[in-house]
Amino acid sequence: MGDTPHDESDRRPKDEPDGRPPQRVVQWATGNIGARALRAVIEHPALTLAGAFVHTPAKVGKDSGELCGLDPTGVTTTGDVDEILALGADCVLYMPQSCDFDTVCRLLESGANVVTTRGEFHHPGSLDPDVRKRIEAACERGGTSVHSTGSSPGFITEAVPLVLTSIQRRLDRLTIHEFADLSRRESPALLFDIMGFGNAPAEMDEGRLAHGRASFGPSLRSLAEALSMPLDSLEADGEVATAPHTFRIAAGEIEAGTVAAQRITVSGIRNGRAVLRFRASWYCTTDLEPAWDVRGTGWRIAVEGDAPLDVDLRFPVSPDRMAETTPGYTAHRAVNAVPYVCAAEPGIRTTAELPQIVGMLG
Repeated sequence: MGDTPHDESDRRPKDEPDGRPPQRVVQWATGNIGARALRAVIEHPALTLAGAFVHTPAKVGKDSGELCGLDPTGVTTTGDVDEILALGADCVLYMPQSCDFDTVCRLLESGANVVTTRGEFHHPGSLDPDVRKRIEAACERGGTSVHSTGSSPGFITEAVPLVLTSIQRRLDRLTIHEFADLSRRESPALLFDIMGFGNAPAEMDEGRLAHGRASFGPSLRSLAEALSMPLDSLEADGEVATAPHTFRIAAGEIEAGTVAAQRITVSGIRNGRAVLRFRASWYCTTDLEPAWDVRGTGWRIAVEGDAPLDVDLRFPVSPDRMAETTPGYTAHRAVNAVPYVCAAEPGIRTTAELPQIVGMLG
């Protein structure tokens, strides 16, 4: 938009109170991640909860504090979109299980900015062209912005790599490794029926690979363009490892010879070689055939360039506390992004286009 450096700094949230009222935020959906975001908004010193939208009829009319383990707030939930639009909120934290572009457009047109943990807006160019036009037109009419973020993709695929590459002058390859120990996950339907753990080993089906490309490809494209290294294409491949012995996890039993770990790699290709890679390793045991280098739940980033780096980010949380802790990794970045997205120019805003997100923790 032709902003000068002075203009950019003026759009940053203020470090000190300036007498302005807190920004009014709506929490949209109160599932695992949404409930954690709701709690963070209620407790935030510069945000105030304006409303909460819920999909489950049994949750309608509840006090918002009740849904996230806090004292009553006086803000009751609704399942009526029109009631949310009438609030005139500054921002909606949009966290449903699926994205409704019609609803997003209505929110943006109403004057509410949108921060979402949905992945549709990491890279505007990856959107369907007609959808992109509709979203951008809604932003212009409402003077609003929309931004996708979270832990993965988001924090680990964009924010952290942008920092690590800031000391490079030549990048040969950047690989993001994600590790997730699922042995304490009490979700048989997810692990056995959807993900295929405990099944006979087979080649990774195209549907799973396509899901990997769709989930992480746009974020890799956004990172590549921020580094002036646009990708020519995206590729995905996968592999599995089996259990040498029968063992039991929280979700049930995994028999010897069946799938006990799986790995999906999404690669960003430029000039015939992979320059960016996201590799997710999900496992139910570290005793695998063949042996894999699996680590505790967390991330590792390897930067190959003229200032090589190898960085580990582990989740120092005991397995029995993982379920209560990990939602914050996704929800908190979205909440911290609210003031920055509200201050941004209208449109679909990527991580590279926003100032560095700094949490207000005092």
